[in-house]
Amino acid sequence: MAPLRSTIGIMSDSLKIIPLGGLGEIGLNMMVIEYRDAIMIIDAGVMFPEDYMLGIDMVIPETTYLKDKTHMIKGIVLTHGHEDHIGALPYVARDLKVPIYGTPFTLALVEYKFRDHNLPMTMPFIQVAPRENIAIGPFAVQFIRVSHSVVDGVGLAITTPVGLIVHSGDFKINQIPVHGELTDINMFAECGERGVLALMSDSTNVEREGYTLSEKEIGKKLHSIFVECPGRIIVAVFASNIRRIQQIVEAARSEGRKIVFCGRSMQTSVTIAKDLGYLDLPKEMEINVGQVRDIPDPGVVIVTTGSQGEPMSVLSRIAMGTHKQIKIKGGDTVILSSKFIPGNERAIAHIINRLYKNGAEVIYEKVSDIHVSGHAFQEELKLMINLTKPGYFVPIHGELRHLIRHARLAEEVGISRQHILLAENGQVMVFDNAGGRIEGRAPAGRVLVDGKGVGDVERSILKERRYLSEEGLVITVLVIDGKTGQVVSGPDMESHGFLLEDYESDIMENARHIVMKALDEQDLDEPNRIDSIRTRIKKALRQYFYLVIQRKPVIFPVIVEV
Repeated sequence: MAPLRSTIGIMSDSLKIIPLGGLGEIGLNMMVIEYRDAIMIIDAGVMFPEDYMLGIDMVIPETTYLKDKTHMIKGIVLTHGHEDHIGALPYVARDLKVPIYGTPFTLALVEYKFRDHNLPMTMPFIQVAPRENIAIGPFAVQFIRVSHSVVDGVGLAITTPVGLIVHSGDFKINQIPVHGELTDINMFAECGERGVLALMSDSTNVEREGYTLSEKEIGKKLHSIFVECPGRIIVAVFASNIRRIQQIVEAARSEGRKIVFCGRSMQTSVTIAKDLGYLDLPKEMEINVGQVRDIPDPGVVIVTTGSQGEPMSVLSRIAMGTHKQIKIKGGDTVILSSKFIPGNERAIAHIINRLYKNGAEVIYEKVSDIHVSGHAFQEELKLMINLTKPGYFVPIHGELRHLIRHARLAEEVGISRQHILLAENGQVMVFDNAGGRIEGRAPAGRVLVDGKGVGDVERSILKERRYLSEEGLVITVLVIDGKTGQVVSGPDMESHGFLLEDYESDIMENARHIVMKALDEQDLDEPNRIDSIRTRIKKALRQYFYLVIQRKPVIFPVIVEV
C-alpha cells in the first residue's frame, strides 16, 4: 500500500468529517464535511422503524449539530435515490435555501417527495452527470458513475484544501451490467494516482465472500420462470430498481404478456424512468389495474411494491384479500425479487404463508436466485481499496459488525491499523498536517417521525406504548365533592386489552374497593389533592393487579371535582 502522500497539504486548518447517521445501522445515511466556515452535506436518509418503535413511521438523523451552522452550509450532494439516502430531505432541508446536487433520476425522486410534503421548491436543484466537476464552497466535487440497484448512482471524489476524499456511494463492481452503468473503475484508479487522503467505503455486504452475481443472470432466471408460469405473474420489487423492472418488462414482452404497475411509489418511479428514457416500455404493453380482469390470466404481469412485507403495501393487501381489484387464485405465481432486509423476515414470511394459503406459488430468494444485491462483496471491496490506494480508510454504511469486518478487510490489503478510522455516528474525524484521527464528538442520534409529529415521540412514549401493547389499559373514573371529598359518582372501571369480559367482574369489583380505600386514606387539606389521589390510585391498583393476576396494565385515573 502506498504511503500517505503530501496531499495533506500546507495549510494548518483542519478538515472535519462528521457522520450524523449510517455508521452503526443500516440506513439513516448522512455525512457532514466541514472546512473553516464551509459545510457540505452528503445524503440525508431515513431508517425504517425497529420492532420496539411502536407506531413510528420512520427515523431521521438528528441535526442538532447543524442548527447554528446553517449559514455555513454550501450544498447537499446526493449519491443516489434510495430512501436511506434521500428520505430525510423533506425534514432536514425544508428550512435550508442551499442547492441540492444530484443526477437526473435522483433529483426527480426528490422533487416528487417535496411535492408530497407540500414543500415550496425554494432551493435550487442542480443536475449533475458522471465525470462532471462542480465547486461547492472550498470543495471541488467530481461525480463517479457506480453500478447499484438504482439507476444514476454516483460516488464522489472531493478535493478539499487538505487532500482528496473519496466517497464510494453504494456500489458494486459488475463487469456484466444490464443496460450499461458500469462502475467507473478508471476514475477511481485515477483518484488513486492523484493521491487519496481518505476513502469512505460502503460496508453493507462485507460479510459476503467473492463477487456479486451478474444482473444478466437474474434476467435469464426471470425469463425462465415466465415461460413456465401457467397463470398470472405478480412480481414484487423495489420501486427504484428500474433495471430490474426493465428485465421484467422484457420477460413479459417475450411471452406476450401485458403489464400493470401497482402502488404509488412504483407508478412514480416508472413515470420518471420513462420520462428520462431509463425504461423502455412499449405503450401497447401497459394496462391499468382495472383492465386485469378483462385479460386471460396467462397474459398478465402485475408489478407491485411490498417485497418487504410492509403492512399497507399492494402485495400485503393482495395477500390479505383486502385489495379491491386483485385477488389471489390458484395458478398465480408471486415473485419476490428483492433481498429480505434484516428485521423484515417475520413480516415477509407472513405474506408468503398467506399467498400459499390462497393458492399461489411463491418464488423468493431462499428458494431461487431471483435477486442480486446492489452492494459490493468482499473481493469488490478489496478492489476499491486497491484502486484508490488511500492514506486513511473509513468504513461507512453498516452496522458495527459490518464496519469492523470492513476494517479488518482493509488491513488484509495493506492499510495499517493506525490509518483505519473506525468511527461512530457523531464522532469527529479530523485531517490536518498531523494526519487523520478521531477527535471529539458532535450531537448525533435518531429523531422519530410519527404522522406529522417530528421528534415529539421519545423513549418514554415508546415505553408507554409497549406497556399498552403488552399489558393493556385500565381506566377508572370518579366524581368527588370538592368540599367534602366524598364520592359523588363512581368509581367506574373500564379496561382495554387487559381481561376478557367474562373474567372481569370479580377482579374489577375488588378494584373498585381498592380505589375507595385509597380515597379514604386521603387528607382533605393536602395540597395538590387531586394529583395526590391519582398517584395513590395508580400505586394501589398496580399492586392489586400484580398480586391477583401478575399483570401490569397502564392505570389511567380520571378524577372530576365538583
